[in-house]
Amino acid sequence: MAKKRNIIKNGIFTENPTFVQVIGMCPTLATTTSAVNGIGMGLSTAVVLVCSNCFISLLRKVIPDKVRIPCFIVVIATFVTIVQFLLQAFFSELNQSLGLYIPLIVVNCIILGRAEAFASKNSVLDSICDGIGNGLGFTLALTCIGLIREFLGSGTLFGMTVLPEMFPKTLLFIMAPGAFFTLGTLMAALHYLQAKKAEHTKKGGKEA
Repeated sequence: MAKKRNIIKNGIFTENPTFVQVIGMCPTLATTTSAVNGIGMGLSTAVVLVCSNCFISLLRKVIPDKVRIPCFIVVIATFVTIVQFLLQAFFSELNQSLGLYIPLIVVNCIILGRAEAFASKNSVLDSICDGIGNGLGFTLALTCIGLIREFLGSGTLFGMTVLPEMFPKTLLFIMAPGAFFTLGTLMAALHYLQAKKAEHTKKGGKEA
């Protein structure tokens, strides 16, 4: 059980797809104009990630090594199609807002990377935990970026107005440059905190 918790924790924090591995940047920068879009994109990717990891792990001893990548893509594309149909049926506004980026989950580096690096080499339960960890990590990152961009750019949070009309809004944050600026600032802050924590741990070890 401890191993599975560590796998999930690793995906969320230690090897966060966005802030640490810096992969899946296309949807990260393009869809985070609002917190709702960030959550929607993150959870859609997480569902595909968990399901594809599970099936690829189940089939890892059956899939021929020479054609593993095409097989992985077929599995991923199947779940992306299912997720897109569900969004169209139950969350049509979110589906329209995310647009092309839902089908593009098929070629998301996070999905294919975890399939190749983890699911194809580990048990089903471990692969599901890996999918949950990386999916939650990706969702958390997109939501944080979306919250900041929406708040500073539109004065709203989850579509609800929180800043008075007279408060100046920085429209740059809901444009493309704002995505890069927000991502870079969050990454710098996270790395700074990690460095401080490592330094503190190192000092504590020396004192002991």
